Amino acid sequence: MTLPPPTAVLPHRDPFLFLDRCLACGADYAVAERVFGAEPLLAGHFPGDPIVPGVILIEALAQTLAYWALQTHKGGRVYLTGVDGARLRRPVRPGECARLEIRVERTLMRVVMARGEVTVDGERAVTVKLKGYLAEAPPA
Repeated sequence: MTLPPPTAVLPHRDPFLFLDRCLACGADYAVAERVFGAEPLLAGHFPGDPIVPGVILIEALAQTLAYWALQTHKGGRVYLTGVDGARLRRPVRPGECARLEIRVERTLMRVVMARGEVTVDGERAVTVKLKGYLAEAPPA
């Protein structure tokens, strides 16, 4: 089954959309990818030796969680409400393919708790626990 592109599911747009494609989305997980390239923010983040900021990688995981929630719960908005235990284990550099995986641990009263992980070529780059709130869609 082909999944819809992130722009068909998420409200995010450039320059703040950090998913290129979603590879899998199931009952309690989602997997996406992003290849960071020549984003302007990278020019100033360690000039001459740029790396993707950890907060951007965590945001990419939050967008993966939002993609999962909007695909499985159909509609509304997802707001990031918690980031716990974040560990930045290796830098992600321009041109590398970041694999973004979330695994939902539980949903309680519209709050989704998940573990997120970023890997590059099978090597762990980021681990984090995320919480997101499933809100009603804003009025038109």
